[in-house]
Amino acid sequence: MMENYTYNSYTLQLEGLNTSKDSLYPAFLFLFFSYLFIMIINVGITILIFMNKNLHQPMYLLYCNLPLNDILANSIVVPRLLIDLMRPPSERLISYYQCVVQAYIAHLVGTTSHTVLMIMAYDRYVAICNPLHYASIMTNKMVIKLTVCAWGVAFVLVGILLGLTIRLSRCRTLITNPYCDNASLFKLSCESVVINNIYGITFTVAVYVGSIGAIILSYTNIAVVCLTSKNKSLNSKALKTCSTHLVVYLIMTFSGMTLITLHRFPQYSEYRKLSALLFRIVPGSLNPIIYGVQSKDLQKALLKFCVSKKVLAS
Repeated sequence: MMENYTYNSYTLQLEGLNTSKDSLYPAFLFLFFSYLFIMIINVGITILIFMNKNLHQPMYLLYCNLPLNDILANSIVVPRLLIDLMRPPSERLISYYQCVVQAYIAHLVGTTSHTVLMIMAYDRYVAICNPLHYASIMTNKMVIKLTVCAWGVAFVLVGILLGLTIRLSRCRTLITNPYCDNASLFKLSCESVVINNIYGITFTVAVYVGSIGAIILSYTNIAVVCLTSKNKSLNSKALKTCSTHLVVYLIMTFSGMTLITLHRFPQYSEYRKLSALLFRIVPGSLNPIIYGVQSKDLQKALLKFCVSKKVLAS
């Protein structure tokens, strides 16, 4: 174990996962195949959308932000974790700057998940509540603006979050987490972290209230339109697209809230570590499946792709 009080050390130790000898290889294989599955399915669905002109619709172009987000979120965490699993705890070292970058990207993708789902909710609202003007509102230029806004807001908010942590001096070197995040980094300091806690709580509340508010507002308006409309086709389409969106949002929100809550209870550190991993793996695995199962357009595109490959092979 490294010395616990080493001031402003640029070499940190990751606690990682505490696995027994019997569970080491099952844990490694689970993480490895989970990562492989996430990469294949998310890269595959992104390529499918960009290659198929029928899928060049605002809904699918905005959705592409989610698989890209999941690819980045898991790539910054899982490969490093797999390497650390095979090392003894004393050799799980990471430089301070690498740790800050990992924490920044981890929070960036977490925040962007919310902002992307907010703009996707807006897209569904326009499509169902204002269908006649949908094409004129949701232009390619608007899709680009919404995407830049979703990533830009997260970029600035997370920049401030990590900026407040970087200013602190450090008197510890042990990151009590499988990977670096903001809370683990400011816990290295012996200074007052009141400002960090205030901004962190404000930041979290703003992101969750903003995303929940946008979802409720959009879906309330959509529900009103569906209840007053006698168009069964419209109602069926609204139910499918909105239920998909809502399931993805609930999975992400539940995972995130569980992780945030467990950070407040040090006695449940092992549950927090597990939650931190599942927060990356579960949404990244389920999002493409949920959208793929619900979307007939994606199913048709995939079938067309498979048939064309089969014809070429024969």
